[in-house]
Amino acid sequence: MAKAKIEHVCTDCGASHPKWAGQCSSCGQWNTLVEEVAVPTDVAVIGPATSSPTRIGDIDPLVGRPVTTGIGELDRVLGGGLVPGSVTLLGGEPGIGKSTILLQLLAGRSGTALYVTAEESAQQVRLRAERLDAVRDGLWLLAETTLPHVLTAIDDVKPEIVVIDSIQTVHDPAIGSAPGSITQVRGCAQQLVNIAKLRDVPVVLVGHVTKEGSLAGPRVLEHLVDTVLSFEGDRHHALRLLRAAKHRFGPTSELGLFEMAGVGLVGVPDPSHLFLGDRRTGVPGSAIAPTVEGHRPIVVEVQALTTPAPPNVPARRTALGVDGNRLGLLLAVLQQRARVAVQQQDVYASTVGGVRLVEPGLDLAVCLAIASAITDRPLPPDLVTFGEVGLGGELRQVAHTPRRLSEAARLGFTRVIAPKNSPAPENDSIRMIRVGTLPEALAAGGLI
Repeated sequence: MAKAKIEHVCTDCGASHPKWAGQCSSCGQWNTLVEEVAVPTDVAVIGPATSSPTRIGDIDPLVGRPVTTGIGELDRVLGGGLVPGSVTLLGGEPGIGKSTILLQLLAGRSGTALYVTAEESAQQVRLRAERLDAVRDGLWLLAETTLPHVLTAIDDVKPEIVVIDSIQTVHDPAIGSAPGSITQVRGCAQQLVNIAKLRDVPVVLVGHVTKEGSLAGPRVLEHLVDTVLSFEGDRHHALRLLRAAKHRFGPTSELGLFEMAGVGLVGVPDPSHLFLGDRRTGVPGSAIAPTVEGHRPIVVEVQALTTPAPPNVPARRTALGVDGNRLGLLLAVLQQRARVAVQQQDVYASTVGGVRLVEPGLDLAVCLAIASAITDRPLPPDLVTFGEVGLGGELRQVAHTPRRLSEAARLGFTRVIAPKNSPAPENDSIRMIRVGTLPEALAAGGLI
């Protein structure tokens, strides 16, 4: 038997090092090397080639078309569905609903499906499937953590889709390291990717996340797969958000919205009504912004609260749902360009409903909400606003203006404050107030 050896593996890129160092020599990241016990393997015997060179014109483009999952919001993020032979990595916090949405996915597909539960017993999965009405003859369960047994089950069942829940708990005895280690996760994932490509079967891997919210394990795991999905939201609230951090078969800008109900995860076809359902008009510190996530327009409420900071104590800046660094930048522009006294104010800014937005079109709404909170003057209830704020206090136009205006008009808003060079609205029911600078926007909203 080969003698075990100690190596140090980078958690970011997966590179191996003979001894520990503060910086990874491969990717340059600091403090990412962890100790692993590995067994050196013999030189692999190269078998016959599994494919041969083919003219690109002779390849059938219809073979790689996505197959619908039966879940509209999931199809929106995936660009139509799962592509045969693709490998998808789904990450999210415990209890967010990863297993729930995968069971609903398998229940809605025709044909044979294999669900490998490496964390729960088959009885636990069966009980959840009954609650979700996901029990069908073509769905097979396997409670197994050993990879060779999983591969044998795939050979026996010959499924049309495979779900591994989760990849961190699957281990291969041929890999000389502990289950859940970087080497194990990388090696098992690589074999599952090979199976997916060889059999032309979509494989979905469930991944754990760290305390910071990123996927656990080496970054090379994200490089191996075709799609990386992130399931976000507060487990104590009903709203769930699905985003694609990587997608080789389509855009990564789409957003899927779900609501956790007794029958499982239900898609939210009209998120604007959901986010504005409990809105109170006439309250200072509130601004409405029409945003665009992918091809979907969403109208959200931005709220701000300001209180005087204690003497000799640095002012606090807290952001929920908006980028914290962007909030600091906008506060500096408000102070220097618009003469809004925010320097000695504790500022709290958030988007209502738990949605997280980072697009620049939200800048103007954040500024107006903060100015409204400081001046204690509410914005008009029929007003929406959008635009990017520059460091000079100028307003810059953003993409998809007609789509933003149409969504705002559909919800009954009649006025919009927008950058000066924005296109005219297609709907006559909404009046555009064009402004060129942040002080002009504050004046148009009645805040100065």
